[in-house]
Amino acid sequence: MKRIVLISCLLLFLFSSLTWAKEVCLVRVEEIISPAVADLIDTAILQAKQKEAECLIIELDTPGGLANSMQKIIKMILNSPVPIVVYVAPSGAKAASAGAIITLAAHIAAMAPGTNIGAAHPVNLARKKIPKEMQKKIVNDMVAYVRSIADKRHRNAKVVAKMVRESVSLTAKEALKAKVIDLMADNLADLLEKIDGKTVNLETGKKTLHTKNAQVVVLKGGLRYDILRILSNPEIAYLLMMIGLAGLYFELAHPGVILPGVVGAISLVLAFFAFQILPVSYAGILLIVLGIIFFILELKITSYGLLTVAALFCYTLGSIMLFHHAPKYLRLSWTTLITTLTFISLFFIGVLSLVVKAQRTKIKSGLEALIGEKGRALTEILPGKIGRAFVHGELWNAESEEEIKKDETIEVIGVEGLKLRVKKVS
Repeated sequence: MKRIVLISCLLLFLFSSLTWAKEVCLVRVEEIISPAVADLIDTAILQAKQKEAECLIIELDTPGGLANSMQKIIKMILNSPVPIVVYVAPSGAKAASAGAIITLAAHIAAMAPGTNIGAAHPVNLARKKIPKEMQKKIVNDMVAYVRSIADKRHRNAKVVAKMVRESVSLTAKEALKAKVIDLMADNLADLLEKIDGKTVNLETGKKTLHTKNAQVVVLKGGLRYDILRILSNPEIAYLLMMIGLAGLYFELAHPGVILPGVVGAISLVLAFFAFQILPVSYAGILLIVLGIIFFILELKITSYGLLTVAALFCYTLGSIMLFHHAPKYLRLSWTTLITTLTFISLFFIGVLSLVVKAQRTKIKSGLEALIGEKGRALTEILPGKIGRAFVHGELWNAESEEEIKKDETIEVIGVEGLKLRVKKVS
């Protein structure tokens, strides 16, 4: 009898230990779909695999994002060794555009009440206008892409196609009724309870989830994710470019300072790296670069301010055009645009005025500083003969093309070695 009780207690302890050891990984995405998010999800899948987690939950709230990043994420989800649950939450969140397609690719798609999904029509991010026929091909290609995902996950392919063609958006209830998602959950605890016991198909085979009362481990991105997240912000990329151009301009205007040139070069490299992953207009970049060329030319050419006006016009127009083709959530805000243009214009004009002032300032050191100085003839200074003069508190040899009497006031008109050329002052 004692043996039976002991064995029962041991089995109960082992069972409870196994139950307690179950883990579920959670990663939160509350931003646009970008290379930073793709890196975050890739890292999260690897960590979830290492932890042997029951599943990875992606809590999603996004207005959409870049197609390339979306496709990378979907590829990761479809080939993930760990079950992926995309949960559109909290209430008020949305999975629009690229976020909607990512949700469809999940092994289990869930939404919180008060959320919406859809509006997945592809947005033209090209730097020039796309012909209608080409736009039609892009839409058809995207429709085929999302239908294939919907078929793989046994979801309503017709409704999914309308999300792309007609930008249809559904509430959580409508999406559940249309079989676009698998379930609704009020919160994370409710989600874990509802997906408990569900079986999903992985590339390695079927897996039954045991998530009830599981421990939730929140995953966060590392340094690489933080850097990519900062650089994928269009406002940060724009500021880096302007700081870079300002630094190089200052270095050209004042050679040898070094620090502004170094900071400017690094900022430009980071800015152009960011532009590789953002939908920028090359025309906008060229106009901004042309603006700094005009400022540099203003240092060498007397244009009476015309080059400065042209430079400011290029800066303004280039900044407006820089993210003109991007969706609203990837465009520069007017506050950032106006503030940056104001400060950068004042900076360039300030540096330019200092350079011009320095060029026009009379030399105050060296022999050249004596030109224009007045003094007194200590001896007669006759044409072809050298006399003596007192100038600037010093005695000098002096010569003149006219006759100058002793004690007459003279003015220096040239310097030849240690000899002054002077003229008589009336």
